[in-house]
Amino acid sequence: MKLVFIMGDAAVGKMTVGQELMKHTGLRLFHNHMTIEPVLEIFGAFDGKTINELREVIFHNFAASDNYGMIFTVMIDFDSAADWGYLEHVRRIFAPYGTEFYYVELIAPQEVRLARNKTENRLRHKASKRDLETSDRRLVRDDENHRCVSYPGEIPFDNYLRIENADLPPEEAARLIRETFNL
Repeated sequence: MKLVFIMGDAAVGKMTVGQELMKHTGLRLFHNHMTIEPVLEIFGAFDGKTINELREVIFHNFAASDNYGMIFTVMIDFDSAADWGYLEHVRRIFAPYGTEFYYVELIAPQEVRLARNKTENRLRHKASKRDLETSDRRLVRDDENHRCVSYPGEIPFDNYLRIENADLPPEEAARLIRETFNL
């Protein structure tokens, strides 16, 4: 089993790169909004407890399956011990199954991400982003309140790749990931 974490700021391209990576590997994509959007629809508001419980079920059952592996997209605040702990928690779910772990960080400046925040693919898969004004404000606010870009040398993982993808098509970023980690 393989687990590829794709980390990065809002609208950096985690889902889109994950979609491309899935096309060319046996990995399955689990982007973070696959649990956020149904909970928003059912509850009418963000319910972190329910979102996390849904993810737990998916992680446990997928880890125990005979699938080749998973791509999981996630925003991490590198100043948050809880966010670091979450990565470790997910790793512990998969570790007993002999899972190999890979960590990819995507980086792009805010102006690029604000443009990507409006793309057709993003809006098709993330209904909560369709109120563009609110979504843009949330992106800017998150940038002010959370550090979702690591410092050089901060990431301690062996299989780590940092990709500045402001001018890099998602297909190319996925190719770099595939080739770097031999997926």
